[in-house]
Amino acid sequence: MSKVATRFAPSPTGALHIGGVRTALFCWLYSKNKKGTFHLRIEDTDKERSKDEHKNQIIKSLKWIGIEHDGELYIQSTKINDHISVANKLLKNNHAYKCYCSTEEIEDQKKRARQKKLPYTYNRKCRELSESDAPKGIKPVVRFKSRIEGSSILKDLVQGDVEIDNISLEDFIIIRNDGTPTYNLSATVDDHQMSMTHIIRGDDHKINTFKQIQIYLSMKWDLPYFAHIPLIHTLGGKKLSKRDNASTLDDYSKIGIMPDALRNYLLRLGWSYKDKEIFTLEESIECFNLEGIGKSPSKLDISRILSMNEHYIKNITEEELYNHLVEYCELYKEKIPVHKEDKIKQSLTFLKNKAKTLEDIYNNSKYIIFDELTFNLEDLKLIDNKAKKILAEFANLINELKDFSKETLEPIINNLIKLHETNFKGVGQPLRVILTGSKFGPGVYDIILSLGKEETLKRLGNKILS
Repeated sequence: MSKVATRFAPSPTGALHIGGVRTALFCWLYSKNKKGTFHLRIEDTDKERSKDEHKNQIIKSLKWIGIEHDGELYIQSTKINDHISVANKLLKNNHAYKCYCSTEEIEDQKKRARQKKLPYTYNRKCRELSESDAPKGIKPVVRFKSRIEGSSILKDLVQGDVEIDNISLEDFIIIRNDGTPTYNLSATVDDHQMSMTHIIRGDDHKINTFKQIQIYLSMKWDLPYFAHIPLIHTLGGKKLSKRDNASTLDDYSKIGIMPDALRNYLLRLGWSYKDKEIFTLEESIECFNLEGIGKSPSKLDISRILSMNEHYIKNITEEELYNHLVEYCELYKEKIPVHKEDKIKQSLTFLKNKAKTLEDIYNNSKYIIFDELTFNLEDLKLIDNKAKKILAEFANLINELKDFSKETLEPIINNLIKLHETNFKGVGQPLRVILTGSKFGPGVYDIILSLGKEETLKRLGNKILS
């Protein structure tokens, strides 16, 4: 057996789907576990829908989650002549034939199948048609001559043995009447030319695999191994599609899910290794195998993704977390001002409390990043006359402090609670609103100490209080 080689072959017709990312991850991990190579093939033969912006997004998304391909990027559209050449060989060797059936005839066959509630398969009308009897002036399609007798068995590395009756496979089109090759021909030729040893993909490709195996056998090429991964479903049990929310990597990146957390979640989505939940990149490569992939569809659970992300927020170093935050802010919010960097770094210990995403940390730190606060109008209603009095007294008392610390602040707040016959919320909530613009956010002591005495007094002197 030659060195293991896998590939991921997306079409650049839209943003990379989360199911595609998991497939790419499994292919990449399997290759790396076997000391093999992982290749990226862009299947861009759909000229109308394929766009460079989608191709670039696919490459960028894979790189973001830690997947980089080996060797040159393989562009399918540059190999079309090779695909057509193989189709001509299949024609020459009587493994394919030209089909002259009109669109109307095919539609009529489909209509009859629907009426009988049967799946449509082409009736093989042109299968034994001689060249001399072929109608003139019609551009034919080329169909592969599928086996009719017996059955075929796919020895799937995930699903086990899968058997179908050969008669159920139609004589599928390999060249359209405009001369362009179809998916099953192009993918097979590419996989052969790229010397792929293992084809790992979604189990919605199983029927394609049976078709492609027949092309391999007809060309007397060595068969690769095949592994079909169950699809990802929504929590409601439906197949996840590009139309679903949170179906692309960008959807997760925008809310501040970190790449390691999402990669770890996708690794465990339909794959298990003993009772281990958290995997470093090195552990993922070391432990990954096809035997650990389940046979049932997995359900995408955003709450589990948030939980995994929270784990990483709490367990990576604050230096790493800060770097992730900086990158997130530059991409989706605004750059953290240079003169605020140290204050954010020093405050990360509490800014990350209860945060499930980088967006949560950003929201918690906005009161530090921005000198001009944006107040929530509903929250401002909490600043009534009693609150204004408490805030004014607090400002006078801290103005006298020489030592500005939690130990000196606690007695002041406790005395205000007693004096105004209220509770901690009665003092803390107005303070949080006036210092951050919102009643939600970090703890009051953390807010005050992170701002410092001068900035706290400045904000307590806000015109809202006058």
